[in-house]
Amino acid sequence: MSRDDADQANTTIRRLVGVYNANGTLGGELAYFIGARFGGSHCALCDITHGLVRERPGWKACRAQLRAPFDTYHLNDQPEDVRAAYGGAAPVVLAETDDETVVLLGPRELATCAGSVKRLLSVIDVAVGARGLSGLSWPS
Repeated sequence: MSRDDADQANTTIRRLVGVYNANGTLGGELAYFIGARFGGSHCALCDITHGLVRERPGWKACRAQLRAPFDTYHLNDQPEDVRAAYGGAAPVVLAETDDETVVLLGPRELATCAGSVKRLLSVIDVAVGARGLSGLSWPS
């Protein structure tokens, strides 16, 4: 493997990871649902990926269009390495490479999507492009 190939392998996005600002337990889901409806809790990533009860069909189609797998976790079921990568400010979207995990979108960027799956795709592409200056890229 040439030096250029090694650099590409180290900075190529292998997986996107989203972390919801909610717990995935029945109690956590219920608390989020009630809080979101009455102004207490909010998760911009939940607004994009889920309707009232289940995953949005548009989100499923969006995931199929991405050039890397997109996995999601709740606050209570995320792996420790994911939690360590972003410092706990959820919701968040991370990009994992062979060498590191970097924050692509934080709570503010996700809020600008206003629940739109298409806007999320656009914002992710912009973030990868901005990070591209430091070498982050989509798989070829």
